Amino acid sequence: MKKWTIFSVLSGFVFIANIGLFWSSENQVLALEIEKLTGKTKLIVEAAKSQVGKTLIYDPSYQKLNYPNGDLPVVRGVCTDVVIRSLRAVDIDLQKQVHLDMKNHFNLYPKIWGLKKTDKNIDHRRVPNLRIYFKRLGWSLKVTESSIFLPSDIVTWTLLNGREHIGIVSDERRNDRLLIVHNIGSGTVSEDVLYDWKITGHFRRN
Repeated sequence: MKKWTIFSVLSGFVFIANIGLFWSSENQVLALEIEKLTGKTKLIVEAAKSQVGKTLIYDPSYQKLNYPNGDLPVVRGVCTDVVIRSLRAVDIDLQKQVHLDMKNHFNLYPKIWGLKKTDKNIDHRRVPNLRIYFKRLGWSLKVTESSIFLPSDIVTWTLLNGREHIGIVSDERRNDRLLIVHNIGSGTVSEDVLYDWKITGHFRRN
């Protein structure tokens, strides 16, 4: 009887350990999340992917935009425009929302550009401003070596040249890694670059 009890307990520990390994697997989590990619998450991802082949030019020049929902011609843009255009698929207008938040809380935003007031033409197109705004929305997730990234997540990086960058996690994969939809200089593309640079922010819409 005692031998059977000991065997049962040991078997239980092995079973629990195996369950823990199974559910801690990033691939299992990703598979489940991608399988149920619906609703607003799907709209964001599809809006991001739809820019591939349409936004062909990286254009960081200052542009006078309409307000709200202002945008450049879709053939042009920078990394932030990928995110801006994607979130508009779920009625999130970052131009308006960032402008209003900066107007009311200007002291909380970076002063990198020497501005003394808001500028609705450019504020939402700057990565440091978006990073602050997403944190204020409560979208920020802790960045660790075990971070799990899901489709429609927004990621920011510091590039090797010190510049800030931003992109959206796709539902498409390569070598078991989710691709990133971004524009880093030659138009919007989907690439396996999630871990190519230092990650400075990980955001998920509530």
